[in-house]
Formats: sequence, C-alpha cells, structure tokens
Amino acid sequence: MHWQHAMAKWANYAPHHHGKHHGRHHGGGNFRRAKYNIPANVAETDTHYEIHLYALGYDKANISITVVDDVLYVSGTREIPEDYRPNFIRQEFPIKSFEKEFHLNDGIDTTGIVAKQEEGVLIITLPKKVEAQRQERKVDIG
Repeated sequence: MHWQHAMAKWANYAPHHHGKHHGRHHGGGNFRRAKYNIPANVAETDTHYEIHLYALGYDKANISITVVDDVLYVSGTREIPEDYRPNFIRQEFPIKSFEKEFHLNDGIDTTGIVAKQEEGVLIITLPKKVEAQRQERKVDIG
C-alpha cells in the first residue's frame, strides 16, 4: 500500500488470522475470514488525514472511537436477530461487530480528531499539527 510510505510510521493494523484461507468451499459453508475487519480507505491532504470506514448498518450510537497514546481504536456493534443464521459461502464484511486500529505518527493533533457518518461510511478526520503540515509559499522575484 503506497499510502503507508507517504504517511511515515502511520500504519493501518487490523486483526488478521494467518491460517489457511479457503478459496473453494465444499458444502457446509466452512471457511475462514479475518474476524472483526471492515474495509478502510485513507486519504492525505496538506492539512489532515481522512479515514473512511465502511460501516453500513452500524448506528453511530454503537460506534466507539478512542485514542490511547498513539493508537486510534474504532469499534462497532449491532443487534442481530437470534434466528439470523445465514449459510454464507463467502463473507467479507462483519455482521455483528468490528474492530479496527490505526497507529498514528507524531504529526497528528489527536485533540482535534473529529468523526461523522455519511451513507454508511464512517469518516474520521485527523488534523496534522502545524509543524507537520506541508508548507508552501510563493517567492517573489526581486
């Protein structure tokens, strides 16, 4: 992922299981998937980073965003009916809960982090400290 290089030490970590992932399913729906994982896009501007998390179906009241030291933790839960037991042959997004963590670099102003939810996407804005922002100014020719 090329964005990791541009963001220097700002790595995206998600819980992964390194067991065998089965590409073919032979009856019974037995397969493995990365538990609690949701897709994330990360963008960078001169003044901030922006994380977009696919959280369709998760109410903002049931989403938690916390910063502990240099780690941003995002998690969500939702109620599903007791009798909801689909026989998935492929599952790529969580049904009941998710957890995601992002390691932040020193250039992020953690006190200014804000979040909003739009059409099932959780958008977290992480402002850069002034000294970490790209400085640009026009130089006049004398």
